[in-house]
Amino acid sequence: MLAALALALTPPGDDPQTAPFDISFHNQTAAYRDQTVSVLPGASLTIDARGGTPGAYNLQAAAGDVFRHSDRQWVWQAPAEAGLYDLKVTASDHEITLHAFVTVPASQVRGGLLNGYRIGSYPGTPLNGNPIYRPPPGFIEVTKANRSTKVSPHFRLEQFLCKEDTTDTYPKYVVIDERLPLKLEAILERVNALGFHVETLHVMSAYRTPFYNHAIGDVLYSMHQWGSAADIFVDRKVSGQMDDLNRDGRIDVADAKYLYDAIEQMLTEPAFVTLQGGMGFYPATTAHPPFVHVDVRGTKARWKG
Repeated sequence: MLAALALALTPPGDDPQTAPFDISFHNQTAAYRDQTVSVLPGASLTIDARGGTPGAYNLQAAAGDVFRHSDRQWVWQAPAEAGLYDLKVTASDHEITLHAFVTVPASQVRGGLLNGYRIGSYPGTPLNGNPIYRPPPGFIEVTKANRSTKVSPHFRLEQFLCKEDTTDTYPKYVVIDERLPLKLEAILERVNALGFHVETLHVMSAYRTPFYNHAIGDVLYSMHQWGSAADIFVDRKVSGQMDDLNRDGRIDVADAKYLYDAIEQMLTEPAFVTLQGGMGFYPATTAHPPFVHVDVRGTKARWKG
């Protein structure tokens, strides 16, 4: 289903960021040459190759065990040690790299700390019993060595870190909902199609630890805490400011509304229905430029900040 995200505007084979086949895991499918997945130590992950031309499809793993179930389906058993392990699905001269993060189990959080990194405490009960609000089972360990890992073609792991910690001390920890980079890629592609050519979006805030989320006074069940949300704006000059998207000579909330409307239109198209979620647009303050909040909660929610 999500293969259309990578291929909606570009024919298969013409985009260097996509392969002519898809891979599917955790109920999502995409053709991006760089993708990411999070699994617990020792867990099993089923991966399917779909579409593309007939021929031999193979899965190679940096570590762990690979079991072939069929010509295009494998089960990877993750190593017992947390870390980054690349899985490469190949067909002919094409390749998709699935950057697999074996997480540090949440059971290792003690007193709100994980290896000295302050996480805080997640809400004790899910909101309205919704399982998306259960505490995450594990945390991606971010190091100096892996912080630049691509989680998708145009977004890197370090863009999703909690903004509370601006030090150069590692490890740090983060949670990323695997659908979020896919949604950001789709938005970036739409932004470029509108004539605003940028390599990535400015991710002002993505993951927030519950400690930081509480400190800034956000709502108890903010999607940021589950790695399912990002506050974004378009910044072609990499100046820390939103671009004048509506070309009226000013940078204000109208530019955030322009981006919001473009995303809203995108989400009405069948190819992007699985990326539905919450969205709001916000004016500038002394602390930040105007921006748009997007998340992948799975149900539509809209607001004006």
